[in-house]
Amino acid sequence: MLIPHTVEFTLEFICSVVPKFYQHTLALAFAIKEINESPKILPNLTLGFHIYDSYYNARMTYRTTLDLLFKSNRFIPNYTCDMEKNLIAIIGGLSSDTSFYMADTIGLYKIPQLTYGCFPPEESDADQFPSFFRMVPNDSHQYMGIISLLKHFGWKWVGLFVVEGDSGEKFLQTLEPFLSEHGICSAFTQKIPQVAHLDNMSVTIGAFFNIFLSLTDDKVNACVIFGESLALAWIRIVIFLRDPENKESSSFRKVWIITTQIDVVLIGIQRFLDFELFQGSIFFTIHSEQILGFKTFLQNIKPDRIDRDGFLKDVWEQAFDCTLPNPSVPLDSNEHCTGEERLKSLPGALFEMGMTGHSYSIYNAVYVVAHALHAIVSTTLKQKTLMADGKLDLQDWQPLKLQPFLRGIIFNNSAGETVSFNGKKEMEGVFDIMNIVTFPNKSFLRVKVGQVDNDALEARRIIINEDMIKWHKGFNQVVPISLCNNCCPPGHQKKRKEGEKFCCYDCAPCPEGKISDQKDIDDCFRCPEDQYPNMDKHGCISKTITFLSYEEPLGISLASIALSFSIVTTLVLLAFVKHRDTPIVKANNRDLTYTLLISLLLCFQSSLLFIGKPGEMACFLRQPTFGIIFSVAVSCVLAKTITVVVAFMATKPGSSLRKWVGKRLANSIVLSCSLTQASLCTLWLATSPPFPELDMHSLMEEITVQCNEGSVNLFSCVLGYMGLLAFFSFLSAFLARKLPDTFNEAKFITFSMLLFCSVWLCFVPTYLSTKGKYMVMVEIFSILASSAGLLGCIFAPKCYIIMLRPETYLNMLIRAEQLFSMK
Repeated sequence: MLIPHTVEFTLEFICSVVPKFYQHTLALAFAIKEINESPKILPNLTLGFHIYDSYYNARMTYRTTLDLLFKSNRFIPNYTCDMEKNLIAIIGGLSSDTSFYMADTIGLYKIPQLTYGCFPPEESDADQFPSFFRMVPNDSHQYMGIISLLKHFGWKWVGLFVVEGDSGEKFLQTLEPFLSEHGICSAFTQKIPQVAHLDNMSVTIGAFFNIFLSLTDDKVNACVIFGESLALAWIRIVIFLRDPENKESSSFRKVWIITTQIDVVLIGIQRFLDFELFQGSIFFTIHSEQILGFKTFLQNIKPDRIDRDGFLKDVWEQAFDCTLPNPSVPLDSNEHCTGEERLKSLPGALFEMGMTGHSYSIYNAVYVVAHALHAIVSTTLKQKTLMADGKLDLQDWQPLKLQPFLRGIIFNNSAGETVSFNGKKEMEGVFDIMNIVTFPNKSFLRVKVGQVDNDALEARRIIINEDMIKWHKGFNQVVPISLCNNCCPPGHQKKRKEGEKFCCYDCAPCPEGKISDQKDIDDCFRCPEDQYPNMDKHGCISKTITFLSYEEPLGISLASIALSFSIVTTLVLLAFVKHRDTPIVKANNRDLTYTLLISLLLCFQSSLLFIGKPGEMACFLRQPTFGIIFSVAVSCVLAKTITVVVAFMATKPGSSLRKWVGKRLANSIVLSCSLTQASLCTLWLATSPPFPELDMHSLMEEITVQCNEGSVNLFSCVLGYMGLLAFFSFLSAFLARKLPDTFNEAKFITFSMLLFCSVWLCFVPTYLSTKGKYMVMVEIFSILASSAGLLGCIFAPKCYIIMLRPETYLNMLIRAEQLFSMK
């Protein structure tokens, strides 16, 4: 039969009397009590414990750690003679600094250390301290929870309060890059002293002033606090000392985002201050469940246990503001504790009856060690390694043997939650997000408003129930704003301020053609191709599809003009056909006149191909048709001019040009010039013909249905060739303008070609400067104007003579008949 033995381990505790932390000690005692009374775990072993203080001091932490390891009657490092003290594991501490100070010494002896505070998420810790186990999730989850919380409420200009020391520096080094990465800026970083330097009041006063100055920044309504619980005490005292009459001024309304290491506590002078400052604060806490029987255990705590509990006297006297009786010291009866006080009557800032996250971690840590010991006992029994008297040889147990069992531990605690370590020796779990609701009697209530679970799916890693949050009364229950400047409204974009952080910016209207449909857009963006920005540049409107239509006034007007000129040209042609035997018609090649009139008629009608919605056939035909027909017309004009010149030169005695006077020269000119243009058009249509397309970019509010000319080079060649013919026609007519005017068309042709060239020279810049359907209108107008110029300048005088003054020029016409007759 196994004989019960005592196995002891230690809990680091803060010496400064903070009644609220007394629950940590009681959670340890309660877990030990449960295990020792349970027949299912370590039935033949009794667990014991020692509690040592860190004194909030590195030197004292090292000293008390050595006391724990080696002290008997006197302190001798690396020597122990207390055979009844079997140190198996250590639980502690609350702060990362204290835990690492302990680990420096404990790690040398491979004693497992189970910490219950949160620590910077550094990968090296697990390798640097092999016996280091964390009873809380990795703190990086908390950091991402803070980032998600800030992004959820749109707080981009936040203040950081961190405790002085290595832990505060590591917190800043880790969090600030996360803030920048997610578009959040720190408005300031304020260091909070761990202790007040009473021996150097200038330092303390300077710290007070800096903290107060940071608190008065009205733009910063969200502040993150990292450090110890006394950090909140500093802030409360600073505000009270600087503004004792108006401590609830709107200048101090803040949303405090408080990390897991910090708790709301009351000590010293703060007992007389209320908690209105922290109304609406958001706490990240270690997840906890209420343990059955723990609240009853707390209710039964009485001051008659002072002889067994070294902390109870100080806690009791400070919590209830009374003095426990001491026979050797006479006191006024009013100052005595009655002994009837109970912890449940204390406000939450002094003591909480519900198990806090840190107490829950300590409770689980005790059970982790107990289960690991139970596993060792079971293994030892199977191997039958017993002493001669039948007892377990506990002296041969080394703490190092406990580590493999700790790594693989997994069990369900009394609250039904699974307890286990991951590969980094960190406890799996979540962080709770709590909202603090304060009351005038210095009590407060924690309300769970969300949680951070890194193992959940991406969309569920952080859950925030915004409707459950009660904000500081200064915000009138409206979600607070914490920004360096007002958000840029839709239709604007951010404009960086020189020398300022990226969270501080001006707002500039979106450039032409761009929009922003949300607040605080870094850069405006363009609408889809088939849409355009509205007037305020915060939305897009669908573009209308446009083309030069027969149904609109401009299309109707141009079509009417084209048809009118076609009718006039037809009438002129009919008049010339009717008077075909007259000298004025027969002069200068009657067939050439008919060809010119027909080509002008077709020119007027070809303009109709440019009106209406462009289709494949219309695009395919209209430019080549226009180019060929106009080339024929200009070729006829050129032929007429050259014919006049040759005819007058042929009248000179002995001229060799007589053989060229006649239809052969004119026909050759028209045919060769027209075939050249036709060849260019054929090559154009064969290689890269025009095709219909949608022009979405030329006009802001319209999509123009137009014809893409295909090969721009060939299209330019067609226009250039036509311009070359016009230039030679004008040049030849200009040179022949002073020839005898018995019947000389050169003057009329000169005027017509001058008008023709002027129209098309103006066409080029006008065409290039217009957009959409107005480009088509310019081209139609140029066709109509140049054709009308040829028709009017060349044929109007002839029609005048034929119709109105036939007798005036009869003799002249007879002479012209004799000169230019083809017979």
